[in-house]
Amino acid sequence: MTPLTVEECGRRLWHGLVPAVPVPMTPDGQIDCAAQEKYIAYMRAQPIAGVAVWAHTGRGLHLSREQRIQVLQAWARGLGPDKLIVAGVGGSPTVATSFSAYVDSALEMANDALQHGAHAFLIYAPSPLRKIAGPDELEKLVVDYHWKLGLLHAPMLLFYLYEAAGGISYSPDILLALFALPKVAGIKLATLDSVMTYQNVANLIAEEFPEKLLITGEDRFLGYSLMAGAQAALIGMGAACAGLQHNMMDAYFRGHALEFLDLSGAVDRLSQVLFIPPMEGYIRRMLWTLVHLGIIGHESAHDPWGPELSESEFNAIGKTLKEIGELDSAKD
Repeated sequence: MTPLTVEECGRRLWHGLVPAVPVPMTPDGQIDCAAQEKYIAYMRAQPIAGVAVWAHTGRGLHLSREQRIQVLQAWARGLGPDKLIVAGVGGSPTVATSFSAYVDSALEMANDALQHGAHAFLIYAPSPLRKIAGPDELEKLVVDYHWKLGLLHAPMLLFYLYEAAGGISYSPDILLALFALPKVAGIKLATLDSVMTYQNVANLIAEEFPEKLLITGEDRFLGYSLMAGAQAALIGMGAACAGLQHNMMDAYFRGHALEFLDLSGAVDRLSQVLFIPPMEGYIRRMLWTLVHLGIIGHESAHDPWGPELSESEFNAIGKTLKEIGELDSAKD
């Protein structure tokens, strides 16, 4: 796949919703290919700018190389040429014993992404490098890591993920250095419970790099994150009920305040049954949402790397979907 230019990537993301898609899996940890094809067909009909595969929602760093390629090829084949495919790219934690080995594993993942259908990269924060570097050296390694991935000439989206989920709280100096890299098209912000961090990074981008795209990853305050400056969304919650979230974003960008407030309330209600402790459970909850919507079967809604969840959570998701009108719309 020929990567897009940074400018074209930005244009295709502008005001768009990019769901981070999960992988339907069986109880024994195998990809359910039939369920995945049904899911891809469902997403192809949604009002989305594209999808993100191999991201945290898609367990990109946990899947085997063969599984990753299988997932990406299926989406590239089934999604359609007008949709953007962003691939999560990162080094394997198992080789974080040296910087060169870690980078080599990330480059292998990035090359696989380009060869099998991705247009752009979402760069995982290189958190495992903490094992081999102190705080001062880590800053330099973070920048070097992104610079080496930039040599593949694909647009890169930075990923600011809160530390409790395995990210790195990038300092303003690191962000300035990263935004100066020529292949960086923008940044996904996923702070979860730190509105101040979101505001601070958003303000830094607006003041220093207004040409870069601020992409919200804030499922729990999606509406406000648009008000605070986001121009696109790349979120796990978009993996289901994408129409609801697209309509909310569209209402905001068109300046339809009452419609935006109404839709934002529904989106917030959905997020409050999906993104709750244990937070790693959100991936199974997204798959359960697809079960309620009739997209995949319950037997395909497994996450081998996530926590066990109670049946009451499954029922709470269904109740909320019904209350916000999503089950009715799924049947129409």
